[in-house]
Formats: sequence, structure tokens, C-alpha cells
Amino acid sequence: MNDSPRAWEGVLHHLEAHLLSGELSTGDHLPPERALAAELSVGRSSVREAVRVLEALGLVRTQTGSGPQAGATIIGAPSGGMSSLMRLQVAAKGFAVADVVKTRIVLECSIVTELADAGTDVDFVHATQLLDAMDSDSLTPKEFLALDARFHLSLADASGNLVVSAMMAGIRNSIESYVILGIPTIADWRTEAQRLRTEHRGILTAIKDHNAAAASAKVHSHISDYYARTRLTDQAETTRQDTQ
Repeated sequence: MNDSPRAWEGVLHHLEAHLLSGELSTGDHLPPERALAAELSVGRSSVREAVRVLEALGLVRTQTGSGPQAGATIIGAPSGGMSSLMRLQVAAKGFAVADVVKTRIVLECSIVTELADAGTDVDFVHATQLLDAMDSDSLTPKEFLALDARFHLSLADASGNLVVSAMMAGIRNSIESYVILGIPTIADWRTEAQRLRTEHRGILTAIKDHNAAAASAKVHSHISDYYARTRLTDQAETTRQDTQ
């Protein structure tokens, strides 16, 4: 029996092969722990470790008990795993915030360009509802920024590209704490909130007008100018140097 410290990787490779071949797909249950351990000649602890990794990556959901829902079920929720990975890498200073922000700009410019070039069947109802909700003056800065994040994610979702949506969710979640840290640097939050509202409306209008160049330019300045005003990337770099 292969019960080496890395035996769980063999279990992962085995399950990956079954996913690629179509023998396993979303909604299926993984084979029972005992059966997998016997089939692969590994310890049951190695199987449990592999399942824990898959759960952390957002690929399976586990449930205890003896009913039909018990065990590990393939769910295929990549945004959860990607968000966790990117958030931890930023926290551990593996990814510089400035690099994450640059990646976000590239990704969002691509998103709005594609949406502006698309036909009239793109659904912007959710995005519009979020903008309407952001018009409330009773929102706290944190509440406003939470809606702000959801607006940007709604544009990614509108693209219909699940990979793009997962990447956007990961990027936004990975820098969420730094966005919140930037609130105290804004002397007049009411003015800042109104500026962001206007910029959001301008981005959505450019998309609906099928003006890809304007939409891309607006989202680029919207993101880069906010980080410049709050000096978030500078704060993150200072934090990184202080911990080295």
C-alpha cells in the first residue's frame, strides 16, 4: 500500500483523469473512501486529504451521514476556490496588490469591450438594480463598496464566460481588505461616492451604446484613479516591506 506523505496527489490525479474522461461530472458522487483507497492501494487518510483539497478548491461538497446526499459530491464551483487562493496569496504577499490591480484593469477592459460589441440581448437588469441601490445616501462606505464590487462582478457575469466570472470574483475578493483600508484616506466620502456613481453609470451607458472604446477607457480610469486617490497600492507595498 502506498501510504507516503504525498500519496493523496495520486488520488487527485486519478480523480482528475475520471473528470477529463467524463466518467465523473457535476452532480456525481465520488466513490466511497474505502473503495478508492482499495482501488489505488493507498491509505484512507490519503483519500481524505485529496477530498479536502478538492473541497477547498470548490470542486466538491462533502456531507456526513448515511443518506443519498452523504459523501463527496462534485459541484464545480471554481470561483470559491480561486477566490480563496488569490486572497491567501495576496495576504501572504505572494501576489503584489499592484499586480492584482493591473490584472483587474486588463480583465475588466476586456469584459466591457466584449459587452459593448455584443448584441442587444445582453441582460443588464441586475447591474442597473445595483446602481439604483447605490444611489441611497444612507449607505455606509463599506455597504457602498460591497455594492460596487457586486456591480463589477455583474458585468463579468453578463459576459456569460464562467472563467472570466471566476477570475473576477477571485481578484475582487483578494483585494477587498485593501479597498476597505482605503476608506479613511478619503476626506469627503459623499463626494467620492457621487463620483463613483457617475463613473459607474457612464461605463454602463457606453456599453449599452455599443461604444467599446469609451467603455474600456472609462473602466480603466475608474479603477486606476480610485486606487491612485486612496494610494492603496502604496499602502500594500509599505505593508509588504515592513513584514520582510
